[in-house]
Amino acid sequence: MAAEIQGITLRGIEALPVEVESEITSGMFSFSVVGLPDAAVRESRERVRAALRELDISIYGRIAVNLAPADLPKEGSLLDLPIAVALACEKEYCSPPGAAIYMGELALDGRVRPVRGAVPAAMLARSLALPLFCPEGNAAEVALVDGVEAYSVPTLKDLLLFLRHEKELSRVVKNMPPSELNAVEPDFADVKGQMIARRALEIAAAGHHNILLVGSPGSGKTLMARALQGILPPLSDDEFLETLLIRSAVGLSAPVDRRRPFRQVHHTASTVSICGGGSDIRPGEVSLAHRGVLFLDEFTEFRRDLIEALRQPLEDGFITVNRAAGSVTYPSRVLLVLAANPCACGWRGDPLEQCRCSSQELERYKRKFSGPMLDRVDLYVSVPRLTPQELLELGGTPRESSAEIRARVLRARKRQWERKERVGAECNAELSEKMLRCEIGLSAEARRYLTAMAERLRLSGRGLSRVLRVARTIADLAGERNVDDRAVAEALAYRDSGVLE
Repeated sequence: MAAEIQGITLRGIEALPVEVESEITSGMFSFSVVGLPDAAVRESRERVRAALRELDISIYGRIAVNLAPADLPKEGSLLDLPIAVALACEKEYCSPPGAAIYMGELALDGRVRPVRGAVPAAMLARSLALPLFCPEGNAAEVALVDGVEAYSVPTLKDLLLFLRHEKELSRVVKNMPPSELNAVEPDFADVKGQMIARRALEIAAAGHHNILLVGSPGSGKTLMARALQGILPPLSDDEFLETLLIRSAVGLSAPVDRRRPFRQVHHTASTVSICGGGSDIRPGEVSLAHRGVLFLDEFTEFRRDLIEALRQPLEDGFITVNRAAGSVTYPSRVLLVLAANPCACGWRGDPLEQCRCSSQELERYKRKFSGPMLDRVDLYVSVPRLTPQELLELGGTPRESSAEIRARVLRARKRQWERKERVGAECNAELSEKMLRCEIGLSAEARRYLTAMAERLRLSGRGLSRVLRVARTIADLAGERNVDDRAVAEALAYRDSGVLE
């Protein structure tokens, strides 16, 4: 009778159950694996045979391994362990185990190597109420999933002895990281001057607003963008699990604390690396930055097709990757930070260097700013380079740390969370048009002022909505119930800052 063992395969960030059936019959030696295996699964034949040989389990004859369901593509080396267990049961080395999920790659000497997808596997095991046997190297990330019975497996021999009731395996103990954040480098205390940019980044963190930083080389754009991670609220339990799922699906280690992801993308990156794809449809940078920051430095150097490909995930909060093997949807709710030089040479408006661009070059450079992408930016900020004298004068001046700014951001986010049930949005950047009309709390003076300025600045409907969302965040930072004309004036300043003129 064929032995049946439960394994998994990955589709995106989801683990799907796979039934591993094995049968050994007499005849000339052959070892076939059927059920749409990829190259890595087919190569498991040699790894499994060598690992079993280490236990003096020799397999001869006609060996057939079926991976069901047969119409589901199977990929990766995580089916090595269940195939080996199925064959060991077929050879009567151990009795067929009870219902459980097995995953892991086998070394030739029988060691069980870590694989990607341990967290999705743990979540599948929890939903099916089955124990999970995972590689020892994946135990740390499996421990982050609540409510799953899991055991760490160092070697195939240890697992088979456990199934024979001759040895115990270590139980994986739940171990969630603390809610407090470790120190994040760089700190805003390292940023000299740039009070307007610091304030804009605080607003961006408080309301989850996309932001554009424009300034000369050496003005501190990259430093401040990196420091933004340290003033964002820590991930909640659900958000932490979302980011953990994505990291596990691509084989990245589990984060050590609740800090939000920060992904910096180089302008030479491919569309697949940013949006996701490949033969196994892995998530890209926009999904790895989910619930955190996606930083595009030298924004104007990115290819137009790549920028346009980001429009849909930024608007919808998810991205669907279609390939011949199928389609996968990944989450992509990110805070977008764009950084760019003011012109092609980089020195336009600089206090020390003179711009060398002609008027035609300036016009050509301005056209590199994607209009549809800029329409999704809430805050436009100019970041002027400081002179040596200003740097020396500010050198000994005490500056606000990221922890102090984060405390204000947390208070503002708390006010937004308290409104969540009523407005249907976690943060102000997600407020719908209906909620902007009904729930923003715009004072009469602010309404009159905004109406006059919107006509003067010729704001579009979308631009007006973004001003209202930013103004609501400014009011939350100030602890105000209603949005007054001062909050509106500051929000308008970030729309009409002249950074692209």
